[in-house]
Amino acid sequence: MNRYDLCIIGSGPAGTRAAIQAAKLGRRACVVERKTVVGGAGVNTGTIPSKALREAILRAGGRVSATPLVQDFLEARNATFRAIQAAADRVIEAEIRILQQQLASNGVSVITGHARFADAHTIEVAGPTGSQRLAADHFIIAVGTVPARPAGIPFDERTVVTSDELVRLPFLPHSMLVVGGGVIGVEYASMLAALGVKVTLIEGRARLLDFADGEIIEALQYHLRQNGLTLRLGEKVVSVRTIEAPPGARSADRVMVEAVLESGKTLRADCLLYAIGRQGATDDLGLEHAGLKPDSRGRLAVDEHYRTDVPHIYACGDVIGFPALASTSMEQGRLAVCQMFGERCDVVSGHLPYGIYAIPEISMVGWTEESLTEQEIPYEAGVAQYREIARGQLLGDEIGMLKMLIHQDSRAVLGVHIIGTGATELVHIGQCAMAFNATADYFVNAVFNYPTLAECYKVAAHNGINKLRGV
Repeated sequence: MNRYDLCIIGSGPAGTRAAIQAAKLGRRACVVERKTVVGGAGVNTGTIPSKALREAILRAGGRVSATPLVQDFLEARNATFRAIQAAADRVIEAEIRILQQQLASNGVSVITGHARFADAHTIEVAGPTGSQRLAADHFIIAVGTVPARPAGIPFDERTVVTSDELVRLPFLPHSMLVVGGGVIGVEYASMLAALGVKVTLIEGRARLLDFADGEIIEALQYHLRQNGLTLRLGEKVVSVRTIEAPPGARSADRVMVEAVLESGKTLRADCLLYAIGRQGATDDLGLEHAGLKPDSRGRLAVDEHYRTDVPHIYACGDVIGFPALASTSMEQGRLAVCQMFGERCDVVSGHLPYGIYAIPEISMVGWTEESLTEQEIPYEAGVAQYREIARGQLLGDEIGMLKMLIHQDSRAVLGVHIIGTGATELVHIGQCAMAFNATADYFVNAVFNYPTLAECYKVAAHNGINKLRGV
């Protein structure tokens, strides 16, 4: 039986980063992955596929079919969709190769198979060539999550799908229902609308993404509607079923999906994406043999060092819940390894950036206006519109906006919220400023390359300080 200093279950962002960090500290580490390729959901079904699909859609956005017949147009749409899928696949394959090379170059053993705890220090791995037992001084559970599949939803991986199956659809639907206005639902709904799909997004809350800044989301909802997407806000789905497509319907395979809403409305489309909730992938891990018990959603509780109730077993990534971002998962894996092996590891400020890769893109860091108001913190908002920035004009982005939240007394930067081109890149300037307690005056006095979108920070700072002065 092979023995390791650290055994990691799962090769997603948290698992791979943890394994490499352990190797850098001179520890013998292995990663157990049930799939034949590394990367977990982040590379194979989640983060990378959705972002690769988005970039491919944006590159293909200028294509217009000149074919006169409906069938010809459908074939052209499907050909474009297949090309977009192929472009996304190339990115996924490249990411898998990079991860494999990184793990191999650091001497990390990758073991293919399904892991189950035999006891708190031993796992049994059922692989394609048989079973083996592994022992370790420490474990990290980094198995991630899977889309929730409620019993009443007739999933068939073609007409009723989760985000895992969406990128593998054999044809581009003419119409689609998206149930769930969270990050995944909003991202895919906006992408499909950009491809000309008639999308209806159904969300039980009064607005999308209620953790984000209200003004930014108002702008997002406006632009989604402008792009042809229908929003059904404050609505809940009570039943879903597949039906035979009626005569004259443009369904590709004569099957449609019908959703009945709580309000009594009936909606029909070629396909339905169910994007409400994810479950920790902890089923059949034998956690009970290690003294662990997940919650009702399959998640594991951890302390500030990512330790579970069993001190030598840690958990990182989406399986521990919020914030469930690839970026934070990587850092959790690194910090957990440093802690377990006594390596000093300084933690930078807790200002975590969020990126929402919709069309248009959104990113944020720090406080929102709503949270500042709730906490009775006095602030002012400085705003810069992309259309008043030369780079915005060069990019042809007239909808973009950057908002900087500034403390009324200290002028400290409290939050940055962006919608538009490059939002997820641009937000890191604000993140750094907040980590080092910069004030809005820094941006007023700083010199930025011209023309760049970074100038938005200077314009927003001027705007906010002018408001504070009553100008």
